[in-house]
Amino acid sequence: MNALTPAKNACATNESSPNYLVPAVNIYETEEGYLVEADMREAAREGLEIYLDQNELTLLGRRPAGVEAGTERYRESSGADFRRVFELHPEIDTQRITARMDQGVLTLTLGKREETKPRRIEVTE
Repeated sequence: MNALTPAKNACATNESSPNYLVPAVNIYETEEGYLVEADMREAAREGLEIYLDQNELTLLGRRPAGVEAGTERYRESSGADFRRVFELHPEIDTQRITARMDQGVLTLTLGKREETKPRRIEVTE
């Protein structure tokens, strides 16, 4: 079962919308829920925004403004911000979502609802 489905992650193409980079993610299922690791290097913790709207989880990472050191002659890095949206399965307990940032990796912990976790049923007489 896929509890996290990427949704609406395409980069914007019209001039009135900003362009976003779609960060790479790793998703792991555990007994208690899911771990989502998003590569948000160059986005400061203060520039992170995580929104939950009904069953959509949106990750935004803003990069700090660069320092003008002179005339730019060559650039391989992008100045765009990060954005990734996931559609959440109903088995995820949205009240138990936590987030932390460590060395450019945003880690989200999404707990499963108790009623969806496997459990053992005792046989009685």
